Amino acid sequence: MKAIHKAALLSTIVLLMGGISCIPSSTPPKYITERVVIIVVDGPRFTETWDEPDRYYIPIRNGLLKQGVMCQNFYNEGVTYTNNGHAAISTGVYDNLNNWGSSYPANPSIFQYYLKQKGLPASKCQLITSKDKLSILADCNDANWAGKYMPETDCGNGGAHSGYRNDAVTYAHIIQTLSKKHPNLVLVNFIEPDGSGHNNDWQGYINGIRKTDEYIGNVWKYLQQDTYYKGKTTLMVSNDHGRHLDSVFDGFISHGCTCEGCRRIEFFAIGPDFKENYTSTKNAEQTDIAATVGEILGFKATHSNGRVMKELFK
Repeated sequence: MKAIHKAALLSTIVLLMGGISCIPSSTPPKYITERVVIIVVDGPRFTETWDEPDRYYIPIRNGLLKQGVMCQNFYNEGVTYTNNGHAAISTGVYDNLNNWGSSYPANPSIFQYYLKQKGLPASKCQLITSKDKLSILADCNDANWAGKYMPETDCGNGGAHSGYRNDAVTYAHIIQTLSKKHPNLVLVNFIEPDGSGHNNDWQGYINGIRKTDEYIGNVWKYLQQDTYYKGKTTLMVSNDHGRHLDSVFDGFISHGCTCEGCRRIEFFAIGPDFKENYTSTKNAEQTDIAATVGEILGFKATHSNGRVMKELFK
């Protein structure tokens, strides 16, 4: 009997060891997110978006907050102009660029990191902007990266120095690109409300905030309907800069200084790895976006000076 029991025990051990050896050595993905869409709303002040008492001008994002997160203290700590702000978002480094599109960022972008490290074609990253000058975000001056691993671009009326276009055209291009090319990493720029602000058009400025909120809601709705994106896509919304406080220079008309109005901007995110109905009071800034995108998509933004905003994750 003892011999039989020993044989049975040995057989059990062998079976268990065999079962253990069959367990895959790889661990499951750390995050559910497989695609990221970043929308940059150009130039609203925080006082007219999330700090407006009823959030009257951004009702769609305010409603989506029940499923997402926003940062109460999010800042552009670099130069508060368009190209500089967008470059800080896309590279994770504050730069001092010519604002008219005649100079590239010094450091590689999230597009270049992603395409190189994942070995994917350019079509999997898309840069879609109302402002033509933002085509500079596709490349950089770093000798090891310049001209390499660049995303596909759809900027202005046909690239650098082609002129700005209406946000309605940009929105249509976004939906078309998402449906036909299914990119994994997208950065979008909407020109409003910056354009109306510079024209000293207060009502146009407010309408621009409302309209971009509508576009954002429609993009999120599309991402929830397309099987390629549904349940595995994160949407981030931020700004390149704010605008002067009413007490500074010409108020909402311009931007570019270090006042609170120019520096304080928005960060909103919604997706499967982010908390829900959560407002963070921890200080964060533009350069943190690149590091956070790299974290959830599984690539290293090696030149980035930002940190991963882990306080926003589930």
